[in-house]
Amino acid sequence: MERWNTTVTEFILVGFPTLYGYGPLLFACLLLVYILTIAGNVIIFVLVRLDSRLHTPMYFFISILSFLEIWYTAVTIPKMLINLLVPRKSIHFNSCLLQTYFFHSLGASECYLLTTMAYDRYLAICHPLYYPSIMNSSMTLKLVVACFSLGFLCPIAEVILISRLPFCGSNEIQHIFCDFPPLLSLACTDTYINVLADFVINSFIILVTFTFIMISYIKIIIAILKIRTSTGRIKAFSTCVAHLTVVLLFFTCIVFMYVRLTKSYSLYYDRVLAVIYSVLTPILNPFIYSLRNKEIRLALKRLCTKFISNSVTEQKFELDIGILG
Repeated sequence: MERWNTTVTEFILVGFPTLYGYGPLLFACLLLVYILTIAGNVIIFVLVRLDSRLHTPMYFFISILSFLEIWYTAVTIPKMLINLLVPRKSIHFNSCLLQTYFFHSLGASECYLLTTMAYDRYLAICHPLYYPSIMNSSMTLKLVVACFSLGFLCPIAEVILISRLPFCGSNEIQHIFCDFPPLLSLACTDTYINVLADFVINSFIILVTFTFIMISYIKIIIAILKIRTSTGRIKAFSTCVAHLTVVLLFFTCIVFMYVRLTKSYSLYYDRVLAVIYSVLTPILNPFIYSLRNKEIRLALKRLCTKFISNSVTEQKFELDIGILG
């Protein structure tokens, strides 16, 4: 990737300087959060794959969201863990661009996937008779491929533009990982084009998808209110609560972070927001879906029962073989 920069070949990720003295403690806490995030999302993904009762479009999309979250956290958290232990928190220029690209690609893919999940709930509740024929296995696969394809195409222009900027001054990124706003603040030239491109692309991805989701849920709520029985209303709305909670958590942070037409911002404010949407939201997703979703809880119970039963049967078989021997 051709670029003008001849001075800065690496960046220093400043993070939270006032917390450097608590490095080992923060490392332990972040490692625990990362393990729980990976474990929770892997469990949901495996449950949906193994339990035939969960082979529906809604749970298929939930499993893909869990799969996406695994990679979304893998882009930033391992490097954050390393930086909590080493004195020199550096990252190579090209590695920084790659981290930024994959972080935004996966984030954009999540925006599109959450929109697809809202559309799935809209069809299921507002057009239940047409739902099976529209949302078949072929359509769900095509929608997921479209989400990832669009997600990985969106940040390409931003990365190309920022790769051509000259970085000839400070190389300290006032952030916990590489991202477009803190990188633009280090450039030695006017970045108006970059800021404008970021604003247009991020506005399209975030605001359009969020608007579509909200329109879907307005129609869903109207349809639910028309259901005559309270039991039916509660059952219909319960299938949407978890997804709506995830949507509000995810979009609230990224709207404040990326939809703005200036590169002047509170660095501390951005770092706190980054912790929320890159660390806390991914760990909350599996718990939100597992705690509020009866089918996933039952599937986990069935899997655990089957695992225990198989273990007991295997031990009994080995014991019988030992006695016969």
